[in-house]
Amino acid sequence: MADYERIRLVILGGAGVGKSAIVRRLLGQGFTERYKATVEDLYSRECILGTLTLKVDLLDTAGDLQFPAMRRLSIATAHAFLLVYASTSQPSFECVKRCFEEVREQRSDFQEVPIVIAGNKLDLAPTRREVRIEDVSEWLFCELPKLRAKVMECSAKDDYNIKELFRCFVTLSRIVPKSPAGETTESGLRRRCSAYGSRSFVQRSGSPSGRTGSAGAGPGGQQQQQQQLLAAQGSTVVAIAEEVRSKPRSRSLIRRASRKTKQQIRDAHADDCNIS
Repeated sequence: MADYERIRLVILGGAGVGKSAIVRRLLGQGFTERYKATVEDLYSRECILGTLTLKVDLLDTAGDLQFPAMRRLSIATAHAFLLVYASTSQPSFECVKRCFEEVREQRSDFQEVPIVIAGNKLDLAPTRREVRIEDVSEWLFCELPKLRAKVMECSAKDDYNIKELFRCFVTLSRIVPKSPAGETTESGLRRRCSAYGSRSFVQRSGSPSGRTGSAGAGPGGQQQQQQQLLAAQGSTVVAIAEEVRSKPRSRSLIRRASRKTKQQIRDAHADDCNIS
């Protein structure tokens, strides 16, 4: 537990959709059929992610609009939102749309805030479904601007997809556990420039220069350039310079020249050897 952070998750939605039932299931308090209207309840729970301990505040809000000031304050102080509707009630989905519009009006960073839209009462959906998840996905991903959001269906009664709802927030929040020293752990991999991306050559110190001379710099100029690079880089052994070479000879020309040279050698030996 090297680091402590506090995150506030605000739960919004219409009355009777099961917001409080989802919270109680997450906290291990079971499920009850008895309905009690919520004004505003705050729960706290610790979640450990590696060396990072998150203190999560779950703010269960009222389903009606009787307390607009409390609602505005909860939206302004939230780090993430859980919008709940009942898959058996089309009006509850319309209420979720209104809740999202409130978030968009009050939060200029609404596109960066993690949002999970949960369709509760999935246990009643086979016989009483009024809201299809395809319609919710179309509204969220096609009609709205790009968001950091996800859609899921759950059942507080059957304890289905409850923990997965809150795992989504960890994924959407992009929380990176920190090392004991307090530094964010990052991958040691670094992208290097491709060897084929730029025309360059590597020449080790002390190696003889090539026979093909460059158009603008001779062997003396190359050695001086190497010394400057070595002085700038300290103990660096490899010096990289831009390639300014003359056009290399093709292999076909080299082969022709070698054949011609061999033929001249044979002719010279033939002239020297006189057989009587």
